[in-house]
Amino acid sequence: MRGRHRGSHMGLLLLASQVFQLGLDNIPPVTLGVLALNVYLYLFPAAPLMQTCVSVQQAYWLKDWRRLLLSPLHHVDDWHLYFNMASFLWKGTRLEQRLGGAWFLYLLSVFSLLTGFVYLALEAALTELTQDQSYSLTCAVGFSGVLFALKVVCNHYHTGGVTHVMGIPVANRYASWAELVIIHVTSPGTSFVGHLAGILVGLLYTSGPLKTVMGKCAELVSGNGLDSRSRGYYNSSGSSGRSGSDGSTGYRQQAPDDTSTPHGSYTGGLTEEEQLQAAIRNSLNEGGESRQRRAPPPYGFNTAEEIRQRRLMRFDR
Repeated sequence: MRGRHRGSHMGLLLLASQVFQLGLDNIPPVTLGVLALNVYLYLFPAAPLMQTCVSVQQAYWLKDWRRLLLSPLHHVDDWHLYFNMASFLWKGTRLEQRLGGAWFLYLLSVFSLLTGFVYLALEAALTELTQDQSYSLTCAVGFSGVLFALKVVCNHYHTGGVTHVMGIPVANRYASWAELVIIHVTSPGTSFVGHLAGILVGLLYTSGPLKTVMGKCAELVSGNGLDSRSRGYYNSSGSSGRSGSDGSTGYRQQAPDDTSTPHGSYTGGLTEEEQLQAAIRNSLNEGGESRQRRAPPPYGFNTAEEIRQRRLMRFDR
């Protein structure tokens, strides 16, 4: 299959600049591998975009379940890819350093699939409640739902901190909700349902049964599949997931839930908005910055209509 050729690929160049500024040695292997996979599938997609996006019609009605695997890993254009991957670099690096590579890969795999399932459930519910079939036809693609889930996990570790959303101070525990509303208001083309699905998946992990279920599944598979850092979290007879001190020989695998690291270790002292701004400032000159302001929003499950409009605009140029 041929690779994509889209203009100047400024988003790809910007992403490459960001990666090399961070340094390949400073990016953990799972984070780097997932980023590389997203870039590869953008350049050499597994299928055309309209065959990778996920919707109730395509996945449930027509039983094309492979879309749940493909949709998070494909992007509409290089700006869509850049903003998602720039955000993933920040979140992935810090979460992988904290949780260990094996658990982080496990977390990403579960979040990617479950976000798609929750998205389908929400769209199906909206279709039933409103009797509007357009909800079942809306097709979503992109990594931003997973990013919202990861953001909930990051904020869970630092509920006492404050994040500035559009200059407004918001408690970390509410930051994802604030961003959900603001992005939907300021960028109507993005999918409210897709981002909401990510938040709900994150909450299922931090406040619901998902963490326990994942821990039990990992225990059934084998502790040998986890790296030493991850196993250190799970070898415990208590509920915290840390090593027990009661001398017991048995252990129970628990999901990591460490809250000791200060907020700065996750965000580098920057808010979500400031992270993106810093990435852009470090990679663009003044002329390039004007180009960035015309770029698509940093998050986006993209609807079929938005994809169609972008294609029409591309042909009109």
